[in-house]
Amino acid sequence: MPYEGNELNKVLYVEDDADIRAIAELALQDVGGFSAKLCSSGAEAVEVAPGFQPDLILLDVMMPEMDGPETLKALRKIEATQTTPVIFMTARIQRTEIDEYLSLGALGVIPKPFDPMTLADEIRRIYQELA
Repeated sequence: MPYEGNELNKVLYVEDDADIRAIAELALQDVGGFSAKLCSSGAEAVEVAPGFQPDLILLDVMMPEMDGPETLKALRKIEATQTTPVIFMTARIQRTEIDEYLSLGALGVIPKPFDPMTLADEIRRIYQELA
């Protein structure tokens, strides 16, 4: 894997819901100790990701305009994020949906609503299992 051995410090989280973004920011930075950058849309993520150079991208699946899978495809076209690991976050967790997200190249899927106290641990677990 291209990220093998990389330390997981910088997380980019893409979420269109402001309330969820606020909870995730606390969960990632205050509880999890990550350096986090939050984006409110896929288009913003495509703009911000190359400069931030995240170790991992958390992507909401259902967003207006550019959804999570479309955002992932756009990020894969950018040299700086071609191999950046991605975890989808979604309430849509039927087995067929999860299989679809994994087939797009996601490391894993975290169900929503997520537990802010365990989100960072879950991210680390998925990242380490597949690194």
